[in-house]
Amino acid sequence: MTFWHFLLIGLIALLGPLLVLPTTWRLPVVLGELIGGLVLGRTGFGVLDAGDPTFTFLANLGFALTMFVVGSHVPIRDESLRPAMARGLLRAIAVGVLAGILGFAMAQIFDTGHGAVYAVLMASSSAALVLPTVDSLGLKGPDVLQMVAQVAIADTACIVALPLAIDPSRAGRAAVGALLIAGGAAILFLTLRSLDRRGIWKTVRTESHERDLAIELRVSLIVLAGFCALAVSTHVSIMLAGFACGLAIAAVGEPRRLAKQLFALSDGFLSPLFFVWLGASLSLRTLGSQPKFLALGVALGVGAIAVHMTMRAFGQPSALGAMSAAQLGVPVAAAAIGAQTGVLAPGIPAALILGSLITVAGLAIASGPAARPQVP
Repeated sequence: MTFWHFLLIGLIALLGPLLVLPTTWRLPVVLGELIGGLVLGRTGFGVLDAGDPTFTFLANLGFALTMFVVGSHVPIRDESLRPAMARGLLRAIAVGVLAGILGFAMAQIFDTGHGAVYAVLMASSSAALVLPTVDSLGLKGPDVLQMVAQVAIADTACIVALPLAIDPSRAGRAAVGALLIAGGAAILFLTLRSLDRRGIWKTVRTESHERDLAIELRVSLIVLAGFCALAVSTHVSIMLAGFACGLAIAAVGEPRRLAKQLFALSDGFLSPLFFVWLGASLSLRTLGSQPKFLALGVALGVGAIAVHMTMRAFGQPSALGAMSAAQLGVPVAAAAIGAQTGVLAPGIPAALILGSLITVAGLAIASGPAARPQVP
């Protein structure tokens, strides 16, 4: 990887913001980055080599930081969500059961296996996509709070479940690694809470702010690196490491200055690089040469929207059900893990991304009806 490649990746990363400038489209920024990677990677001209060790390492770092930010945005401390948690949990469980049935049926129909992976994907929701959309539309009320709770629960549960589902033969080892990561996150939370209650953390933050030392950012990156090292040594995806670390920060309360610093580092550099790498690592040519993978991607996207919209039977407005189906982090993680480990057959990672994009389109379409004064 050279500075010319770095320049090219930076230019591709600008496609994301350019695509979301028309606010009526309601497209996620990562879409442009994925498209750019697809055009210049294995699918297109082959200019970017996703197998380059430097490119891969930086992409992994971007992946971990992206999941860290996603975890830190889960509204754990939002007291207004607590009354809605019970109904959100029940809906997340109901969606998970339906997704499980449909996922294993798809594995049989398309003769690909990985029914558990399909189930996790269709059951998942992306807090990183749904919550900003809810904020931008100004959506409020009990139905919205219940949907937000459902999304947060589903996002957390599916991120934990994915490493176990994607390679069942190593589920035992993955479970041990996941428990170690969870234990590390609990220790991090208790440590930060203790420092915060004793006023030590506040003193450090004040000193850091007055002297421009960025101590919170440095400490966060050190902790994240430690979690990632633990994940790699225990053969667990760094996706879980980053997310668990972010959840621990969210449970204590993320300082605004740290949130801005992480946003700058993640969204300004490492996160776009990861999505460009992911696009470059995928080969959509297999979707054209093997129509069953194209059909699988469509089925996953439509299936995810369908199982989430069945919550209409439990009183959830249809538009909110379609919005809750939006998924990005879990399919991207599955595609990235599949591309890195070879666990998923060629063509399946691209199908997963296609299904994800269909749910994003569903989010964009459902946003209009959801923003109306009365949702049917």
